[in-house]
Amino acid sequence: MKVAFVGPTLPDASPLAEGIVVRPPAAQGDILRAVESGASAIGLIDGNFEYVAPVWHKEILYALSQGVEVFGAASMGALRAAECAAFGMVGVGEIYRQYATGERVDDADVALLHGPAELNYLPLTLPLVNVDATLAHLEESRSLSAELCIAIRTAAAGIFYKERTWLAICESAGLAKDMNVAVLAGVLTGAVIDQKRLDALQLLDAVQHAQTQRTVVPRDWKFNSTSMWKSLSGQPDASS
Repeated sequence: MKVAFVGPTLPDASPLAEGIVVRPPAAQGDILRAVESGASAIGLIDGNFEYVAPVWHKEILYALSQGVEVFGAASMGALRAAECAAFGMVGVGEIYRQYATGERVDDADVALLHGPAELNYLPLTLPLVNVDATLAHLEESRSLSAELCIAIRTAAAGIFYKERTWLAICESAGLAKDMNVAVLAGVLTGAVIDQKRLDALQLLDAVQHAQTQRTVVPRDWKFNSTSMWKSLSGQPDASS
């Protein structure tokens, strides 16, 4: 069995994920439960973090120690992949690369405000990673000047993720008086590069091509079943 945790990054994942069980954004314990239910490969894209405990690195290490391939991309998955790459988690995509190389360091760069699953995770704000990808494309294609892109990017980085929209960004960018803020916001909206989605599609492809059986490989680390881990996994703690 192959499992992918995905929500607002790729709300239409189910018809695209042939052979993969699609589950909602992961919270703490969900990867552990996927391992216990027999997963041979796990793809982490989206994760919950504000009102519940987020995916714990320890459960990723547990999955790896059991021979489960674990992939991460786009959002929470890119963060955890960058943090757990040394232990064997596989990062996928451009956003992962940025975090893995230190080019990007703020976890909030992948965050956005969105609606519930019942509304297909309707996006209400913009993640900074998509703002950056869009501006890079517009500058490279010379659709916008480098100076204007810098001003827009600086403004975007200074806005809380729950308030970051193209209109809010343009209103904060200190644009020339003769520039129509609403028109520019419309241009940016129509030119969006959804880097999170692009990376998520790469992850689904990687999971689809992953092994169907678990394979425990030699590693230079050993999983340590701590008291906190025993508490999460429901194991008795001999020390108590």
